[in-house]
Amino acid sequence: SYLQARARQGIWRVRIEDIDPPREVPGAAESILRQLEHYGLHWDGDVLWQSQRHEAYRERLAWLHAEGLSYYCTCTRARIQRVGGVYDGHCRTLHHGPENAAVRVMQQHPVTCFTDRLQGELHADARLAGEDFIIHRRDGLFAYNLAVVVDDHFQGVNEIVRGADLIEPTVRQISLYRLFGWPVPDYIHLPLVVNEKGMKLSKQNHAPALPTGDPRPVLINALQFLNQDVTNEWQDLRT
Repeated sequence: SYLQARARQGIWRVRIEDIDPPREVPGAAESILRQLEHYGLHWDGDVLWQSQRHEAYRERLAWLHAEGLSYYCTCTRARIQRVGGVYDGHCRTLHHGPENAAVRVMQQHPVTCFTDRLQGELHADARLAGEDFIIHRRDGLFAYNLAVVVDDHFQGVNEIVRGADLIEPTVRQISLYRLFGWPVPDYIHLPLVVNEKGMKLSKQNHAPALPTGDPRPVLINALQFLNQDVTNEWQDLRT
């Protein structure tokens, strides 16, 4: 995403998506920012922390509720599994209150396909795409899909470059853009870097941390992995 933004003379934003405290590792966000700086990946503007954006998310939740585009749902995961694993709109007309309930968006015109600038036309499972998905969890936390759409719009993001493991949520995010009447950004979903077992290289899968020494050899390896042309002058920087 950094190379794409710089090649197009664009702005590259950094956002810390810290809206799920139970899953956060103390110091991880600060470590990420230090690594970006160490490798010369300098962002534009201020870092946006989602933990400081709750009021913006609440405002969008209130707007959806006022427009009749959301409702409270008390269904458990066990119940959803009993009906086939895809939410069936059970609570749409039951008029639950907020107690011990999640908030779901009421899908009007589900998005079942979109054009990716790298992958081409991508199609989603129609049942999943049409599901009234959660935008506010019953534990009081804001859902990822709502937060990223609100923040992408706030930051003026018009192109999103990310891993192919996030293709599935894209149709839900596009649905939210359209409900809010906001421009939909372009998408580029990149193939994942995986280990010998086919697992994504990530902290979750215990991938080794980035080296903290000279960043140049690592950057050259990364560029070559991405099939970018590396000049002999750059090759000499390996040592």
